[in-house]
Amino acid sequence: MPSTLLIIVLSYLLGSVPFGYILVRIFRGEDVRKSGSGNIGATNVARKSPVLGVITLLLDAAKGAAAMGVALFSFREEFIDWSYRNVPWYPDHAWTPMPGWGGIATMMSLAAFFSILGHMFPVWLKFHGGKGVATALGAFALLAPKAVLVAAVIFLLVVLIFRYVSLGSIIAVAIFPVLAWIFHEHGNSAGALVFMALSSLLIIARHHANIRRLIAGTENRLGSKRKTESTPHARSEKQ
Repeated sequence: MPSTLLIIVLSYLLGSVPFGYILVRIFRGEDVRKSGSGNIGATNVARKSPVLGVITLLLDAAKGAAAMGVALFSFREEFIDWSYRNVPWYPDHAWTPMPGWGGIATMMSLAAFFSILGHMFPVWLKFHGGKGVATALGAFALLAPKAVLVAAVIFLLVVLIFRYVSLGSIIAVAIFPVLAWIFHEHGNSAGALVFMALSSLLIIARHHANIRRLIAGTENRLGSKRKTESTPHARSEKQ
């Protein structure tokens, strides 16, 4: 239990570091939340500076991966014991079981979930954060690399065809748990799949404003001039 609590706390704190906000504040002297969509994520940061947008994307992904590292370190003895019996290392092998529900894969998925939660609700910004796509990407890339790769390809195809970044994100995130199950990248753990599914549902829920605009036909297409937000709620949307 102490190790599980440590994973939850550290993963949340890692995920809550608002890199987009910090970078724009340092290099542009501005509050990224007061421009564009109001998001602190890479997409809105890129409207200020494409370079800072790319850096934000990489750092947000890195903090998700770091949370997975916390889970592996916390259960390093079990992982080392497992690695001696399963060579080469790869997530679709039978991970070392641990007491309770799941195994190392479950603990890693738990860490991913709380890092995403931290990005969405960072304590440093009064719990107003982003949508968690980049953080999820970095977190689950270690546990389910094939599923993440296929989801990324689906994202790119949807964006190229329909020119909606939000639609690509929603579809890719929605299909990710299914892909992890198909590719057996959940460590044979129901717990891992549950946390993957919860992470996906949480990210989709954070896209609620985008979903409304997609249905209404008012969502901004990639490369088009951003429409003026007409409601206070739209200005409060975060990524």
